[in-house]
Amino acid sequence: MTDQTYQPTLSQLRAFVAVAEYRHFGTAAARLTVSQPTLSQALASLENGLGLQLIERSTRRVLVTAAGMRLLPQAMATLEAADRFVASATGDGLGGVLRLGIIPTVAPYVLPELLPELRRKLPSLVPQVVEDQTARLLDGLRTGVLDVALLALPTEAPGLVEIPLYSEEFVLVTPRGHELAGRTDLSVPALADLPLLLLDEGHCLRDQTLEVCRTAEVHPGAVGDTRAASLTTVVQCVAGGLGVTLVPEMAVAAETARGTLDTARFADPAPGRTIGLAYRASSARAEDYEYLAAVIRSKRPF
Repeated sequence: MTDQTYQPTLSQLRAFVAVAEYRHFGTAAARLTVSQPTLSQALASLENGLGLQLIERSTRRVLVTAAGMRLLPQAMATLEAADRFVASATGDGLGGVLRLGIIPTVAPYVLPELLPELRRKLPSLVPQVVEDQTARLLDGLRTGVLDVALLALPTEAPGLVEIPLYSEEFVLVTPRGHELAGRTDLSVPALADLPLLLLDEGHCLRDQTLEVCRTAEVHPGAVGDTRAASLTTVVQCVAGGLGVTLVPEMAVAAETARGTLDTARFADPAPGRTIGLAYRASSARAEDYEYLAAVIRSKRPF
């Protein structure tokens, strides 16, 4: 039974949140820059004070209990409020640790410009980047493991605020000398019967590409025969003559730099996607995240 007079410390809450996030005591201790015994003691003190088991430990795995899952968002909100309090006191605004989720088809093209800009404009900010697929990023937002996420909109996830940043067109990437190479007036039906290479299941770009085809009632040939975990691998398969693919505008320059590929563009209105920032509607840092969105928007990679 919980002692009603018990007040957890921020160190105890940070230990709980870190273990819940990383599911590994060693990794959590390293991220908090404390020893593993210190982390374990802080978590045990929290559980004893609450009279609840938050983390289930075994020699093989670490699990968050039902009680832990229920209390995790509140623990995160408490830590977020504490960080916000300190930042406000020092006049830093958006400062401290920021857990930023980002989808794989955005991360490699945005981070090289964005991270230096964040260091310049927000020197007290400590970004912790988590690259993952959309579903897991949304889960991280819901459970409080992530503060914000940079992904394709709309997410249609309840309880989140979405800030659109920019829209980008899809560009058709083909092998060198392909019959469609260099076109600037493509229509989606031109994809009919082409061997369209896609990212593997779970990547939103795969779903967006298939939706483009469905909307135009196009049936590409051999969809699903080749799948990859990264856009770079997909493009390399195109260069090897295995098919064609749709690449978001921000990735075109980087992924076609080797010179073994051609591109073709769609006539207006071209298919594309909107990239934006999402955060919990319950967060007290809406103003800060609006500023973060403005910084990201200013460093768009195309």
